[in-house]
Order: sequence, then C-alpha cells, then structure tokens
Amino acid sequence: MKAVVIEQYGKAEELIEREMPKPEISENQVLVELYATSINPIDWKVREGYMKDTIPLPFPAILGWDAAGVVRDTGANVTDFQAGDDVFARPAMENGTYAQYAAIDANLLAKKPADISFQDAAAVPLAGLTAWQCLVDFSAIQSGDKVLIHAGSGGVGSLAIQIAKSFGAYVVSTASGKNEALLKSLGVDEFINYEQTDFADVVQDADIVLDTLGGDILEKSHDILKAGGRLVSIAGEPDQRRAEANQLKADSLWLNPNGKQLAQLGQLMEQGEVKPIIGHTFPLTQEGLREAHRLSETHHAKGKIVITEK
Repeated sequence: MKAVVIEQYGKAEELIEREMPKPEISENQVLVELYATSINPIDWKVREGYMKDTIPLPFPAILGWDAAGVVRDTGANVTDFQAGDDVFARPAMENGTYAQYAAIDANLLAKKPADISFQDAAAVPLAGLTAWQCLVDFSAIQSGDKVLIHAGSGGVGSLAIQIAKSFGAYVVSTASGKNEALLKSLGVDEFINYEQTDFADVVQDADIVLDTLGGDILEKSHDILKAGGRLVSIAGEPDQRRAEANQLKADSLWLNPNGKQLAQLGQLMEQGEVKPIIGHTFPLTQEGLREAHRLSETHHAKGKIVITEK
C-alpha cells in the first residue's frame, strides 16, 4: 500500500512516500481503507522527536491519528462492524493513518453518519474527543456555564465552542481579529481579539477555561475563574498551588481514544450542532504531507488541515 512515513526524526523533509505492507488485523481489529485523515500538532511534534521518550517509534513509522474510511475486513471477535461500513476513529498511536489502510481496534471506531463527508469525519476524532473530554468528562459542563475557550479558530477550539454551545453554555473565545466572523458563526457569545485585548482584563467569574496555548495564557487563566471553577489545559500543567488557593479543579489532559464518545460526536454532527472547520486540504503524497506539516507548525492554520486519498 502507499504510505507516507518517516525513517528518522527531523524536519518535514523526513516525510517520505513509499510502499508498505498492508496491515494485518488481530481478532479485535478491523481493516479500514482510509479515504481521509487530518493533521494535528502532535503529528509534527512526534516527527521532530519532541515526544520520543513518551512515544518511541519503530522506523519506518507511519504518523497520523485521525481516520475516516470504509471497513474492508474484520477480526474474529468483531461483531459491531462489518465490511462496507463507513467509519471514523482516532486509532491507537501505533496505527498511523498517513496510508491507504490502517488496522484499528474495534472499540475505537464509530460509524460515520451517512450525510457527513469522509473529510468532515476525518477532521473530528482527535480534536473533537480532546474537546469533549476537557469539557464533558473533566469539567462536567452544564447549561448556563460561562466557558472561556482559548484559540477558538483552531481545531480543538472550534469544536470545543460548538460542543459547549450544544450543552447550553455561554461561550467566550479568543482569536485574532480576522477570525471574529468565523467564531461568531460557531455561536460564540463574546469574542476577544487577543491582538487588541488581554482576556484577563475583561473576563471574570468563568466556570470553565479550556487552555490550548500554555505559557502565560495558562498562568493568567487561574485568576479569571470563580471559586469551584475548572481549568483544563492541553498545552501545559496548571499550577496546583494557585489552583488550590483559588479553590479550582485544575489539570492537564491527555486524550483517551473512545469509540462511544466519538459516536456521540457523530450524533451532534448529524443534528447539525457540530461541524468541523476545514481550512486546508492536501493530497496523500510526500509533498502534500510536507506542506501540511509546515502549515500546522506555523500555528496559524484556520480550523483543520485534512489529507485526502479518495
């Protein structure tokens, strides 16, 4: 099968197109013919070697952890899926998706809603599950909560806005001025242009902050939450002493792939409450992946970067 792999850690130029064996599936897996995948910051962080201590790779390695496609074969113990099913997933880390096929654990799969494109489905799993677990699992979001979502025009941020609105929350979000119309179209109640306004000067008594940036943004987020508020970061570790002093629940979150939660996101997509913002599309080729990685590394891609094979 065609795949784009890395044979060593390094820059985007290490992404190389080559022929690889089609994956063999275990009794609890399905073989998915991939029609689309997408790019997440973890892709190039792994490629650069920033995470080699926590995510060591056997080379050649196929990166990518979003999948949308069609089931072509199922393991002996798989009963919920059959050949021909349209599915999407965030596979386990050892099963990359920059390829024509992937072996995916059945419990990580969800059936793709019929009226959702493969490209839209591929844009959701990693970013959408991250947003869901931050807001629902960790923060126990409820109707009426005041939620601040940093970097609302990004992949996680744009989906988090829509998930929060589906729960009836009041959503505040930061982005550059050029993205104001986009965020308001997603349902943002209060937009903050970070180029002109410091969120810490205008936001008070928030119930939840979802931090996607880390650093000073994370540090200042401690102080705009009410007592009992929740601070969750995917880009750094909250200061537990400050959190305790302010009576906050605070932690960093690492995504746990979950097919049942992905199916819930699929329902929200089917109902029109969640739609990924796809800002850029590239082909599954060596140069396509290199360009996609370079764009993601700028931190200025709008929405999701999708890779298409079909």
